[in-house]
Amino acid sequence: MADENRKPVDATTLTGVPATMMWTLRNRAVEASRPDGTLVDPLAVTLYETLDYPYENFGKPSQSHALRARAFDDEIRAFLADHPGGTVVALGEGLQTSYWRIGDPDVRWVSIDLPEVVALRRQLLPDEPNVTTLAVSALDRSWMDDVDTRRAVFVSAEGLLMYLPADESLSLIGDCARRFPGGRMMFDSVPKWLSRKTQKGMRIHGDYTVPPMPFHLSAGDAADLPGQVPDLAFTREVTLPLGRGLWGSTLLRKVSELRPLRNSRPTLTLCGFAG
Repeated sequence: MADENRKPVDATTLTGVPATMMWTLRNRAVEASRPDGTLVDPLAVTLYETLDYPYENFGKPSQSHALRARAFDDEIRAFLADHPGGTVVALGEGLQTSYWRIGDPDVRWVSIDLPEVVALRRQLLPDEPNVTTLAVSALDRSWMDDVDTRRAVFVSAEGLLMYLPADESLSLIGDCARRFPGGRMMFDSVPKWLSRKTQKGMRIHGDYTVPPMPFHLSAGDAADLPGQVPDLAFTREVTLPLGRGLWGSTLLRKVSELRPLRNSRPTLTLCGFAG
C-alpha cells in the first residue's frame, strides 16, 4: 500500500535503463542509513524516504553501489584538488547526489540525462547555482558545447557505458578525450560473461530483469585502450573501497586480482586525456 506521506513515482514512466537510477538510489540510501554504513549520503536517504516506489523489485540491498559512489567521489575530489574550480560533467546522472556529497563550492557541475529523468531530478533535488542540468542523451554531443573548456574537465559516467553498444561507448570516450584535452574520465564496466548474461535476460528478483549491458570491458582490456582510442594518454584501474563483511575482506580482494579472476569481475577505469 502506498504511503500517503510519500511522493509517488510512476514506475511505468521509468523503464529500462532510466529505472536503474531508483535501484542505485535505494542501495546508497539504505547503506547510508546504517550506523556502520560505508557511505555518507544524507540527501539520498531523504529522497529514498520521500519517494513511493516499488523498490522491492530490486531484491535485497547491496553495498556495491555505495562503494562505487565512494570510488567516484574520491577520484573527483582528487581531480578538483589539483584543478580548483574545475568542471565535472556527470553523464546519465539519474538521481545521483554526488555534487552534494563532494561539497566543493568552486566546482562547476554539468548534469546530463534523458528528459524524463531530468524532469524528476528537477522536482526532487535542490536548485544550485553551480549546477547546469541538460535534458539530453549522453550520446547527443551537443552537451559538449555547454562545457567551459577554459576549466579543467572531469567526465563521470557512473553506471552508464555498460548499457550502450560497444562502438558508441568507445566513440564517446574518444570524443571526450578530443574535446577536453588534459581532462579525465571515469567509468565502470562489466566483464564479458556478465554482459552476455544480461543480454539473455538476467532476472535479479521477481519480475525485474536487468537491462541488457552490451558493452563489456575487463581490467586488461581497459589497460589497452590508449593504443586504440585517439587522444587517450593513459588509463588506470581504480580500486573499489573496502566495505563491510565480505566486501571488506582483504583476502578476497587479493584473490580477485589473480588471473583470470581479474578479468572476470567488474572494474572501474580512470582515463587521462592527452593535451
